[in-house]
Amino acid sequence: MFATGRPALVIRPHDPGQVARAVTDAARDGRTLSVRSGGHSPAGHSTNDGGIVLDLTHLDAVELIDNRRRIVRVGAGATWGQVAAALAPHGLGITAGDTNSVGVGGLTLGGGVGWMVRRYGLAVDNLVGARVVTADGRHLTVSSEQHAGLFWALRGGGGNFGVVTSFDFVAAPVTDVRFGTIVYRPDDPAALLTGWRDHMRSAPEELSSTLTLVPPMGGRPATAMVLLCDLHDVAAAAEQAIEPLLRLGTVIDTSITTRPYSGILEDAAHPPGMRLAARNVLVPALDDAFVEDLVAVHHGDRPTMLSLRSLGGAFGRVLPDATAFAHRDAEALLVGGVIVPGDATDADVHDALAGWRSVAAHGSGLYVNFQGSDTEADLRAAYPPATLERLTAVKRAYDPRNVFARNLNIPPAGDAASGAAGDGADA
Repeated sequence: MFATGRPALVIRPHDPGQVARAVTDAARDGRTLSVRSGGHSPAGHSTNDGGIVLDLTHLDAVELIDNRRRIVRVGAGATWGQVAAALAPHGLGITAGDTNSVGVGGLTLGGGVGWMVRRYGLAVDNLVGARVVTADGRHLTVSSEQHAGLFWALRGGGGNFGVVTSFDFVAAPVTDVRFGTIVYRPDDPAALLTGWRDHMRSAPEELSSTLTLVPPMGGRPATAMVLLCDLHDVAAAAEQAIEPLLRLGTVIDTSITTRPYSGILEDAAHPPGMRLAARNVLVPALDDAFVEDLVAVHHGDRPTMLSLRSLGGAFGRVLPDATAFAHRDAEALLVGGVIVPGDATDADVHDALAGWRSVAAHGSGLYVNFQGSDTEADLRAAYPPATLERLTAVKRAYDPRNVFARNLNIPPAGDAASGAAGDGADA
């Protein structure tokens, strides 16, 4: 987990009825309610002090309900590792998640970026239905035809609108992939960045990659690496897509193998007693000014890990108002992180991330799942004004008392809601 808490009560429901009872009891008593899927919220939304944690661990079934259309029903308490393992025998996968233990519920509701994002988009781009328990205990089935406004809001609006108990996804046909790491001597990070950028702008959508710059830490030298996944069925096509990455700089190690898609998810961990202070920004253009500032942060006196994930492709073909994830013009997602003591204060984190602000200024928004803070400024960065106004209307229609507030919270009333009518939530 990224954060710890001392809740008064932890409830682990086995069915939607038990979810509904927990939600209505918390609302009646005015108790803080955190909904936990995998527990990986960088901002600590999966827990609280003195309230209730609704842990969805037991709602973890994964079922292929329509083989012809590849529709998979996934419990919100499942992890992406469980999903990948369950779908592998069918030759299928879902475009989300990098990590075995990340929960399906939280990742999906924030958007869901994974190794097939350039080929198949976000998890929410492949979501066709869900079952939701609302703040008043109702059980709703939502889709583009039923409660369409709520369905739109669930696709990127976070956990603001109810407890999703299960999701219906369209899975993608995928078996083996080319996956691995290229490690470079970090003597010219600017050239490495621009070369990676230029290749990914023309690379086939089957190739996704992340370029990470790791500063010197704990006596270890700085490193630069590309982590990649290629979905081509033909080995020669995969090698052609990957080969330019091997010429970006001086390669000191490489490990790229063919493996099942279900075997590429990794385990996440950080030192005991420490936590990850994370920030992110969606960058519309990786221009030279951005590269210059990124390199300056990399060489700065506050060690910050910087990771650039390529986007575009199917991710960018979705209209910005089609889902609540609006930042479809982003060329890449930049994540910055520093390891801080578990008891670090907000001031400590702010100081540790001092260099981050210069690169964040190049962005157009943020991805809620990787953000380690939840300020008003974060909310405005995550959702453009028109998107936020529409989300506020949905919030007011389905959670007017703000029972679901442990998230990047969208209040049911406020400036963003002015002029929005609750009846328009399902328009």
